[in-house]
Amino acid sequence: MRSGTTDLYACQDVRTGKVTVSLSPTHTAADFLKLMDTVVKERTEPKIHVILDNASAHTSGKTQEWLAEHDGRVVFHFTPTGASWLNMTEIWNGVITRQLIRRGTHASVKVLNADIEQFVANWNSYCKPVAWTVTGDEIIEKVRLITAQMDRLLGAVEISDVVREAA
Repeated sequence: MRSGTTDLYACQDVRTGKVTVSLSPTHTAADFLKLMDTVVKERTEPKIHVILDNASAHTSGKTQEWLAEHDGRVVFHFTPTGASWLNMTEIWNGVITRQLIRRGTHASVKVLNADIEQFVANWNSYCKPVAWTVTGDEIIEKVRLITAQMDRLLGAVEISDVVREAA
């Protein structure tokens, strides 16, 4: 039985591995911006770069106004559709889903939120910087290889369609 849901907004600092979260019963731009306000308060750098997907909360008019108010200090970068592996927070979302959400029995949203907050506190006490194991050039080369393979496969499909039509 479902006893409600919670919306989890998370931001991971790749230099430390620390995760900042904001939990909400709704999924709105205001909820997302609550997390961003927390992130901005925690950071001392002159410029903060944030990697995001193209969710409507990230691209809304309210969000654009918020960015303008922060006078270029916060810069959003959007991953292409289907490239969530480029966003470390999406990878972390998979970790919390496997290790807590699916494994747990949460009697209420209040219990779920407490469990998430405890998971984050534990994560942050042991976290480490994100260590990329490949270079940008290696990633780009892999993307080129995959693209070339997809082009060959799509070309083969088009040829088989022509052969079928001719038969």
